[in-house]
Amino acid sequence: MIWLEDMVVGDVARFGTCHVDRDEVIAFAARYDPQPFHLSDEAAAATHFGRLSASGWHTASMTMAMIVAYYRDIGFQSLGSPGIDELRWLKPVYPGDTLRCETRVLETRRSASRPDMGFVVSDLTVYNQDDVAVMRFRPTVMIRARPAA
Repeated sequence: MIWLEDMVVGDVARFGTCHVDRDEVIAFAARYDPQPFHLSDEAAAATHFGRLSASGWHTASMTMAMIVAYYRDIGFQSLGSPGIDELRWLKPVYPGDTLRCETRVLETRRSASRPDMGFVVSDLTVYNQDDVAVMRFRPTVMIRARPAA
């Protein structure tokens, strides 16, 4: 189990693998972000993307799946998140890309009102198969504190 007290400022974790599937890019866009460059090769070719690209929100969703799988596997005692800061889509994500995550702990603190929990702030970057950063954000995660002995 990973508790608040186990999180150390400066710790780095590298994890996840997510293949970006063309059909999923189109299906996600059709439902949640129906902009032409997420739906059609022809429309995307006429933009700065040059070809079909994944929605940034799809990239964020694929990232969330990698985060949840990683933290579940290591026993991280997550209690959810009050939000993220500084979300940036740095480069397009294309069908055929393979994504991975890297996170660095920036801050940990115990909750003033709930001593059984605390907060971890990190810098999370998503990279493609060429180690190009495609997305970055700063999540705050609520985590259980180690129970008193």
